Order: sequence, then structure tokens, then C-alpha cells
Amino acid sequence: MFKTGGALIDAESAFIRARRGARLRRLRRARVQLPVYTNVHPVPTAAGVREISLDEIRGTLEPSRANQFDGCFAPVRASARRRWESLWIAEEKGVTLPPISVVCVGDGYAVRDGHHRVSVARARGAVAIDAAIGAY
Repeated sequence: MFKTGGALIDAESAFIRARRGARLRRLRRARVQLPVYTNVHPVPTAAGVREISLDEIRGTLEPSRANQFDGCFAPVRASARRRWESLWIAEEKGVTLPPISVVCVGDGYAVRDGHHRVSVARARGAVAIDAAIGAY
């Protein structure tokens, strides 16, 4: 990505690019919907904060968030823009963000809190993110 040196301009460009990717996936009829896990049963796991791969994040526990992000955690609604851009700028400035909150689902994780942080991390090309893993 070409950086302009202006954090807000870079964040706006990144958000537009991420939304465009989501729109293209919808047009190609690729899997769009962010999976929602409603019947999650506790899975024995080592609780605590650790780094997990972004590829292991499979969906969400919150149905309202499934409407804001696609299956790749790209923003699909303009309502996500302000928060998304503020997180982009915070990461650009080197601010340490709190870990996301996830629960184990099958062979991956579902996000309880931190949907925008996952989206921004993916857009920035990160491969892992700090997560607080807990039982549901």
C-alpha cells in the first residue's frame, strides 16, 4: 500500500479498499456472510492471552456483527467506518491495542469482542493477533 504520510488519508484509503474487496466477493458470489455461532459449547482450552493466527478465526458470536463484516472480516457497511479508521490510525501510530476476545469453536475461534481489530489487522496484512481465549 502506498502511504501518503497522512494517517487519516491512509486510513480512509484502506477502508475504501477493504470495502471494495468485500463488494467484489459479493459480486463473484463467493461466500460472503460472516458465520454466526449461537450454540457454542465450552471446549477445554488453555485460557489466557496468547497470539492466534487470523486464519483460525472462523466467525462471530454476535449476529449484529455478521451484518457489518463479510466472511473475510472486510467491512461491508459504512457504519463501521469511523471505528475502523480510528483503529487503523492507532496501529499506524504504534498504539498497543487490547487483545480481542474469542472462544473456541471446532478447530478455530469465534470473536466475542474485537471485530474491527480483526478487520484492520487483516487489512494491514497481519498474520496473527493477540487474543484473550475464554470459555463461553
